[in-house]
Amino acid sequence: MLIIENLTKIYDNGFMALDNISLEIPDGQFVAIIGLSGSGKSTLLRCINRLVQPTKGRIIWNGIDITAATDDELRQIRRRIGMVFQQFNLVRRSSVLTNVLAGRLGYINPVFSLLNYYPPQEKQRAMAALERVGISEKAYNRASALSGGQQQRVGIARTLMQNPEMMLADEPVASLDPATSHSVMKYLELLNREDGITILCSLHFLSLARAYSQRVIALKDGKLEFDGLPKDIDNDRFKQIYGEDAVEVEIH
Repeated sequence: MLIIENLTKIYDNGFMALDNISLEIPDGQFVAIIGLSGSGKSTLLRCINRLVQPTKGRIIWNGIDITAATDDELRQIRRRIGMVFQQFNLVRRSSVLTNVLAGRLGYINPVFSLLNYYPPQEKQRAMAALERVGISEKAYNRASALSGGQQQRVGIARTLMQNPEMMLADEPVASLDPATSHSVMKYLELLNREDGITILCSLHFLSLARAYSQRVIALKDGKLEFDGLPKDIDNDRFKQIYGEDAVEVEIH
């Protein structure tokens, strides 16, 4: 269970990105976080693993207070929380396999990575992760040679190397075309369904949230605007979240 209590984030310039957010997210749920740019989606996700330090409030995950964790405790917590980024965050000049193996850096001797040496069992694990996202044949290609959708699948495979219990996907399809967006979302859905990984995924398009999530959380100006089932976001709710002049664009 992930419990967020009265979470507030005010940046140094005075901008309030999150305003007293409280949520409870059960293990194994697929949650879409929607809202306009600047609504607080990315800040919320990054507060959960403390890439961003909250100003006030608490984040408790499986009984552990993440907001009070020491640096050593936080390293242990982050092993179990995967992160998928909008811009992939790959080392583009390195091979796909090496990028995936980077997901094990919290588990193996750091000297191995400096020497670019990984035990055979770790390479087998990486190949299995690539197989799960349908891209094992690209293992020895440079990451820079891959399409955007393929690079994002490498990012997901890298996250799988952590054996995560929860995955935070920060607008993972924002830079992808519609067909590729669905491909990436289907892999996240598969991991949620088969492995029971809790998924928190920020999205721009409500259509994707409806297609893949079990629950939708909508933020507006840092406040919680909606928390419920995807089917319950009707036209009025949509305009409350995105503004009166917004028009929903469906992705097929």
